[in-house]
Amino acid sequence: MKRAAVLLLAVLAACRPPASDRYVERMALDDESAGPTVMATSPDTTGAIWADGGGPDRIVFGLPGQAPLFALECAASGAMLKVTRFAPTDAGAKGMMALIGNGHVERLKIDALKVAGKRAWLWQGRYDPADTRLEALTGGRGLEVTIPGGGTLKLQGSPRPAELIERCRRSSGGAPMASETPPPA
Repeated sequence: MKRAAVLLLAVLAACRPPASDRYVERMALDDESAGPTVMATSPDTTGAIWADGGGPDRIVFGLPGQAPLFALECAASGAMLKVTRFAPTDAGAKGMMALIGNGHVERLKIDALKVAGKRAWLWQGRYDPADTRLEALTGGRGLEVTIPGGGTLKLQGSPRPAELIERCRRSSGGAPMASETPPPA
């Protein structure tokens, strides 16, 4: 009886479950269309600045004379703060934006947004201006913003993001509140 049990265990141990048979061979490793678009490198932000970006309630970050890399906008009469990362992404993509700096480490949901009139998609998040996680943007020191496929963007410290967020909070009648991600507008 012991011999039969040992023999049965040896036979079972020698079996490979069907899911592991030639697993690597069944994967299409060279099919790049199946994965997300990824930027090769993070952009160089040496010399980049914060500047007005099309109105009193929008500022952009980028190199002078070039397309912006990042934007903050107080929209819907202060009811939301839009954060846009000008990096191409896939249609319908969703991810988390990491903000690291100014004494904060925060993560905010961010989605792909179709650029009007074009076949391009960019990352955009819409948040309640009173969300305390946005405090990471309000310090005077540098900040790193990382988005899936968009690389890490190093933002130079400036009082401009804090001024815009505070203006947005005042116009919405809110003050910083407990962190909660509002639903996309």
